Formats: sequence, structure tokens, C-alpha cells
Amino acid sequence: MVNILSPYDFHLIKEIPIDGAEEVETALKTAHDLATDKSGWLPAWQRIDILENVSAIMDNKKEELTLTAAEEGGKPYMDSLVEVMRAINGVKIAIEQIGNISGEQIPMGQTEASSNRIAFTIREPIGVVVSISAFNHPLNLIIHQTVTAIAAGAPVIIKPALTTPLSCIEFMKILKEAGLPDGWCQCIICDDENAERLATDKRVNYLSFIGSAKVGWMLRSKLSPGTRCALEHGGVAPVIVEPDADINELIPSLLKGGFYHAGQVCVSVQRVFVHESIVNKVAIELSKLAAKLVVGDPMSKKTEVGPLILPKEVDRVDQWVREAEAQGGKILCGGGRISESCYEPTVILDPSDESKVSTEEVFGPVLCIYTYDNIDHAIKKSNSLPMAFQAAVFTRNIDTAMNVVKGINASAVMVNDHTAFRVDWMPFGGKDSSGIGTGGIPHSMKEMTREKLIVIKSNNI
Repeated sequence: MVNILSPYDFHLIKEIPIDGAEEVETALKTAHDLATDKSGWLPAWQRIDILENVSAIMDNKKEELTLTAAEEGGKPYMDSLVEVMRAINGVKIAIEQIGNISGEQIPMGQTEASSNRIAFTIREPIGVVVSISAFNHPLNLIIHQTVTAIAAGAPVIIKPALTTPLSCIEFMKILKEAGLPDGWCQCIICDDENAERLATDKRVNYLSFIGSAKVGWMLRSKLSPGTRCALEHGGVAPVIVEPDADINELIPSLLKGGFYHAGQVCVSVQRVFVHESIVNKVAIELSKLAAKLVVGDPMSKKTEVGPLILPKEVDRVDQWVREAEAQGGKILCGGGRISESCYEPTVILDPSDESKVSTEEVFGPVLCIYTYDNIDHAIKKSNSLPMAFQAAVFTRNIDTAMNVVKGINASAVMVNDHTAFRVDWMPFGGKDSSGIGTGGIPHSMKEMTREKLIVIKSNNI
């Protein structure tokens, strides 16, 4: 059994059974049998009907789903409600995209050898999908990693984070109520050893992994031949702020991008490079607002920043902040524990380039500001780390913006918006050590299918 505890005050939410090797094998066999029996594949119209039911049921359970996500994950109620609404919309996006799962016509007759032929492709489900999820969006990530497979017609096995499995379990109930036949989406609650067994089995055709780079790259190295994968890891998101930037717009944006879900977001604002002419104004204004954020119980509708997922993460964040201060960084606000589970929203000015807060993903409520005098230097600093995910630039000059877009190493660059901006139909994913493959519901659905070519020869063509 595993105890699911509140990350805020550690009360027991629920005790649930943990699955072992036998349950993993049963899930894999079930999914593989479904994937290989083409006579039993779910037609598009049936997938649409089921997912429309899912959307309607979720809409009727918004409050219940919000409370579950907030209690188990620690994301404040107001943000958990937004997550639930995104999740519902994600189902709708998947429904819309089912009709776009199609192939293309391949031109023939352009050489003598290709005459008297027509050719086209179709897209088929890739096979068994295994999805391993993270704690920080306990419902919306599950949607991205299961509904995409269901919509694409592939059986999927989902392994949620052990700290936040309850939203996933509730979603499994919704799928059943909506009419999804048994076996097409299975939930496995297991330890790391069995998660590895699940991901690396030869019957798995596609792995969707969201989590740490260390685990993700390790799993990729052990995948069975032919297994495709998408790995979504973290970043150390850079933002460049030019002297002509609109201060009144960028401060609230950086505040939201840096402290949303206590910074526990893979594209959370972390490194902010500000031109020397405005750095003091930006630092002071940002610190003032950060100090006023309401930190505490995620179940309260007034809370803006909740707890970190585990007490050991509070300890780690505090150690990194102490190190940054010892190495010359100036703590402008925060910099200390509020409790065993919560940490003060913290702004650090000019921490050392060698500090962990400058070189590794904090994944906590810490935002660093650095001074620069030349934008090329800021771009170089932004590109100095092996991680590359979403980045941002604030400027009113289109030439400057495009210079940064061109020069910065990132999978996406936001202009006059924070790095954590996302809508669920856009491509989303890290590059370099930040990941491989592309997320976003339409893009995941495409990756969970594969093309089959049909060539027809006839003398009458």
C-alpha cells in the first residue's frame, strides 16, 4: 500500500494499493492483445462519442476534480481550477483532431518505373503506448498522455506519480463511465523498478515520459528496439529584458511565470537577464510584488503560492539559496522557510554563474535577476547551459525581438510574455538535454500513429 499525503500539512488523504510485476505483466498483455487484434480497434466515430462523454462528465465534476488536484498536488485552488478547465478543453481538442488523422497522396507516374500506379498513405495507431507522468499537473498531464492515445486509437497504460495518483484514478473512473471499453486505458501505481519494467518491455511501441532528465535518458537507453519515445524534462528558463520593455506589463508576467505552482513547472521563469539601465527598477518592483504573494494552504481560494511537493524539496531549495547568498547573490525578498512544506517566494540579484540557482533547474519559488550591458552577452549567457526549453524576451523593438528569437537556443521563444505560457494545441517540448519529441495534443496524437503506404498498380490507371 502507498499513503497519499497532503504536501501542505501531511494529512493522510487516501491509502491505495501498489501494483507489482504481476499487475504490470497483465496490463502489458491486455494492451498488446488489443493493439494486435485489428478487428477490435475502436473506430473514429466511437472514439469521438466516448471522448464527448468524457468531456461532459468532467464538466459536471469540475469542483470535485479541482479539490482532488489541489489537495494531492499542492497547487492552489485557483490554479487547480484552471488546470481542470484546461484538461476539459484538452479532451475537446483531441476530439477535433481525430478527423485530422489522415495520410497523404504520393505522386506517381513521374518516372517510367512509377507509371500505372497510384499511391497514398494512411495513419494507423502506433500500438501499445506507455505513459509515465509527473506530479505537478496531476490531471492535465494525464489528459495529455492518455486522451491523445485514446483519440489516436492506441491502447495506453498510464503510470502517474506516486505522490499524486488520485486525479489519475478519478479520470480512470470517468473513462469507464464514458463507455471506454476495458483495457484501452489502464492505470498502474508502481515503484520505479516496475515502472522501468513497464517502459522497456518489448511490447511497448511508444513511451511518453514527463519527469527528470536523469530518469528519462536512462529509460531511453533501455527501450526495446523500435520503441519510439517523447521525453519532456526541465529547463532553466531564460528571459531577456531590454531597456525599452514595458515595465508595467513585464513585472506581473514575470511574477506569474516565476511563482506559479511555487515554481514547480518545467518552463518556469528562472533566469532573468535585465539591462543595466533598468535592472534596479525591475528588481525592486518584482521583489515588492513577490513579497506580497499569499503563501499557504492550497485549498484556500486566497492562496497564490502553495507548498513544494515534499519537505526534502524545501530543504534543497533552501540550501541552493543559502549557497547563492554565500557566493555573492543579494536576496531581495524571501530566502527562507515558512514551514516544513512552504518556502518564501524569493528573488536573488546577480547570483554567481556557478551557483546551482544559475546552473540547474530550481523547481521551486526562486527567481534570479542578472545584470547585462550588451544583448549579445545576455544571449550568450542564456545559451550557456545544456538545457533548452522555452525562453522569452521583453522589448518593443521588432528587430531586437527577432535577433533574440534567432540567437537564443530554445524550442520556443515568447515575445513580451513569460516562459511558462502555453496552450494545449501548440507544439511543446524541450531540446538538447531538456527532452526529445513534441508534445501538445495534436502533435502527440500524430506521434502516436504511424504511416502505412499503399501502392496500387493497374494498367487502367
